[in-house]
Amino acid sequence: MTDNTKRFSDRVEDYIKFRPNYPESLVSTLEQVIGLDHSKTIADIGSGTGISSLPFLRRGYTVTGVEPNKEMREAAERLLFIFPNFRSVNGSAEKTNLSDHSVDVIFCGQSFHWFHTEKAKTEFSRILARSGNIVLVWNERSMKSEFQIAYDQILNQYIDQYKFVNHRNVQDNLIAQFFSPKILNKASLENTQILSFDGLVGRLRSSSYCPKSGKQYDSLLREIAILFDKYKNEDTIVFQYETKIYWC
Repeated sequence: MTDNTKRFSDRVEDYIKFRPNYPESLVSTLEQVIGLDHSKTIADIGSGTGISSLPFLRRGYTVTGVEPNKEMREAAERLLFIFPNFRSVNGSAEKTNLSDHSVDVIFCGQSFHWFHTEKAKTEFSRILARSGNIVLVWNERSMKSEFQIAYDQILNQYIDQYKFVNHRNVQDNLIAQFFSPKILNKASLENTQILSFDGLVGRLRSSSYCPKSGKQYDSLLREIAILFDKYKNEDTIVFQYETKIYWC
């Protein structure tokens, strides 16, 4: 699929149910390192179903969610309607449809690896206030446990597309180039999910690279089931993440 904005159209429900939230300390970390406060407006670019907007909304921040995928954007509008300080916009990183220099903080949660970086950099320069900040965040699966090392090996073995769309392909030098001439800063927070087998399958199915049916999917699920049974504790596994934060 060449149009990345449509990759998640058939995965919205799994995304809502099974994608991890961000750690509670994310907002307080940004308050410390970039001086985030309630006078500043936030644009959540690639806001998806609203998972990345929610931590800020709960703390009383004003957030504009910019999302090109109709199904995900409408899901966010349904889920976040209780927050009067949330606004939803049909737009992309390359064409946000926001006004010039109208945003104090550009936040991109789990989305930067889908951007056309040159076009997005031009657009971000247009909408960002003169003293504004850009923040990129990923919940990256940890490789500190045997279970998650083996899980990653299964994905590499059974899903060809995984090798190409994995956000680990985004190296620090690419982010530094995107931030230039501003300086790259980074931090990492711990984050976890407790998943049943159905939750683990749902987490996998929420990923754009996961097949939804067919022989490849059946083989993948057999391997995941064997792995889960090997490492489960009282019918759950701990899914560990490093929440990686990059800012300028």
